[in-house]
Amino acid sequence: MTHNFHGIVPVMITPFDDNDRIDWDGYARLIEWYIDNGCHGLFAVCQSSEMLFLTLEERTELASFTVKQVKGRVPVVASGHISESMDDQKAELRAMAETGVDAVVLVTNRLASAEEDATVFRSRMQDLLGAIPADMTLGLYECPAPYRRLLTDDEVRWCAESGRFAFLKDVSCDLDHIRRRLALVENTPLAINNANAAIAWPFLQAGGHGFSGVMNNFHPDLYRWLYDHGKAHPELAAELDTFLVLSAMSESLGYPKLAKHFHRRIGTFANVHSRAVPHDITERHWAVETILDHIVTGADRFRSKIARA
Repeated sequence: MTHNFHGIVPVMITPFDDNDRIDWDGYARLIEWYIDNGCHGLFAVCQSSEMLFLTLEERTELASFTVKQVKGRVPVVASGHISESMDDQKAELRAMAETGVDAVVLVTNRLASAEEDATVFRSRMQDLLGAIPADMTLGLYECPAPYRRLLTDDEVRWCAESGRFAFLKDVSCDLDHIRRRLALVENTPLAINNANAAIAWPFLQAGGHGFSGVMNNFHPDLYRWLYDHGKAHPELAAELDTFLVLSAMSESLGYPKLAKHFHRRIGTFANVHSRAVPHDITERHWAVETILDHIVTGADRFRSKIARA
């Protein structure tokens, strides 16, 4: 494995134009924004990317474009197997492996339905592994849609000891649970990256490997500061953590379209269109733009504090 996939890794959003096509110029600017704000890697083609609403061609184009735009500055990982059929999933994963990404990410809920047990999961996992190039670095993603399929301790241990997997994007949202996983993967190649902002800072304090939550689409530089410098500035880190946790409560206000409203206001791209969230979030969630005002102002206030620290 050429990368350890630790650090701040945003789940990327997909900008669309007025004709419901991917806005490639806007997407290029988004990639540069992530990198300029200190992200250690990029997770292209995921739930935030609206992968369930993208064709296979669009998913592979997103991954390929990201790799070409990044030019090796940070590692790029991508998922995108969304089908029910295992044969279709194999085709999707092989296509993603050919895009040049640094790791292909397996979605845990694609390997067993909510009614199927661990035996089915393990069998399908081994079947998929046989269909992916043996030298391809892999990741794991407990994507919450269409349902959340958390790995068992035995499954985490098996994946860690197999040597095939570089990271797990954990969505347990439970600090004790994720701490136990850190112990399970100790001295293996498998990193545990938390997706939940509410436990992001205590998880990093506990030795967690990184943060891969949706709020990296708003202020990844602040999470990067926590990752790099939080332990040296405990009082400021605690204050920043409170702001980040409260800001993350806005996710329920129509994400990922909410993130597109944010990027429109900072000039990354012009259109807030979303296939996953077709409704107008400003009509359904009153004062949402005012909430964004406070998030932007609060983030800038902490940037000033960090500069003086």
